[in-house]
Amino acid sequence: MSYPHGYRAENGPHNNNAHRPYPDDSSTPHAAPRRRAGNARGLGTDRTALVIHTVADIAAGFLALWILLYLLDANQANVFVDFVHGMADWLAWWSQDIFTMDTENVRVFFNYALPAVIYLAIGHGAAAWVRRL
Repeated sequence: MSYPHGYRAENGPHNNNAHRPYPDDSSTPHAAPRRRAGNARGLGTDRTALVIHTVADIAAGFLALWILLYLLDANQANVFVDFVHGMADWLAWWSQDIFTMDTENVRVFFNYALPAVIYLAIGHGAAAWVRRL
C-alpha cells in the first residue's frame, strides 16, 4: 500500500509505528513498564523496608545526638537535652555499663555508640532482607 502523496511523516498519525518507543523494532509488542530491581510483591514490602530503615536511623540518631550533647557539656536542665537523654537511656538500657572506663566521656561514648551501631546494622540488614522478599 502506498501513500498517495509520496511522503509519510515518521511520527504522523498515519504511521503505524508512531507511538512505539522504538519505531525500528516493530516486531516487539508493547511491554509493560519494568519495575526497578527489587522484590516482586510490590510497593507494600518496599514501604515496610523503608519504615524499618527509618526507625533504625532515628534510634541511632537519638543515641548519637545524646553522645554529642554529653561531650559538648550541654545544659542538663534543658528540656530538649533531658528529652534526648531520656530517649537515649530508653534505647540503650540493655547496654548500660558494658564498658566501665575511668574517663566518663569515653564510657558514655562507648555505652551509647554500641547500641547505635547495632541498631543501624540490624535495621539496615532487616530492611534489605525485606526488600529481597
